[in-house]
Formats: sequence, C-alpha cells, structure tokens
Amino acid sequence: MSEKKGLFGGLFGGIKSDCDCGTGSAEQTDEGCGCGAGCDCGTEETAPFIEGAMSIKVLGPGCKSCVTLMENTKLAVAQLGFPVNLEKITDMSAIASYGIMSAPGLVINEKVVSYGKALKPNEIVKLIEQQK
Repeated sequence: MSEKKGLFGGLFGGIKSDCDCGTGSAEQTDEGCGCGAGCDCGTEETAPFIEGAMSIKVLGPGCKSCVTLMENTKLAVAQLGFPVNLEKITDMSAIASYGIMSAPGLVINEKVVSYGKALKPNEIVKLIEQQK
C-alpha cells in the first residue's frame, strides 16, 4: 500500500482499501481491519471475474447510503439469477472519473445509471434489465 501525506492525501490517491467505514486507512488483517469503526472491511471475499458478464459498480466512500446501495444491489443481482461482475469502488479519484457529484453511484456496463441515493432492490432490478 502506498500512502500520500498532506491534507488531502487520504482522499485523493492515498491508501486504497475496500473499508466500509470510508477512512481509507484500514490495515487489513485476517480479522478485518484496524480502523476501529466496527465495520467488516477486509472480511468480504472478492468474487472471481466472469468473462462476458454484465459489469455493475457501486461508487462511494463507504457512507451509510453507499453500504445500503451495495447490499441492495447484491439482493437485486441474486433475484435476477444471472452472472454479473459486482465491484465496490471507494477510491475518490476513480469515483470522480465517472463524473458523479454525490454518492452513492451505480454504474452498469460503464454507464452511470443513478447517483445521490440508495436505490431499493426492485429499482436496481429495473435498471439492470434496461441495460441488458
């Protein structure tokens, strides 16, 4: 892991992690992270990449709405029953590259389909079906 110093070092290109607490400074261990926020960052296994599957990304630094959107997206994907590559993006520079101004954001096949609110599973299902 690389760490940038300074006022904005942790926000823009600092330590990269999938920490649900959004601090970006989580020290990954077998038990999770050492961020002290009581989150389960570092404990979720990453699913293998599926060639040719739909790509879905949840963008957000780890706020409550971002976590809710990720959970609801997992429920929607499970409901649909077809393979997808689901990814959580917490890096602020990567999020900014999509041009969203408020988190959380939902990207399907590299197209921003929603931002600024935590969608319900049925809303996510509709968006996924529109992008097939």
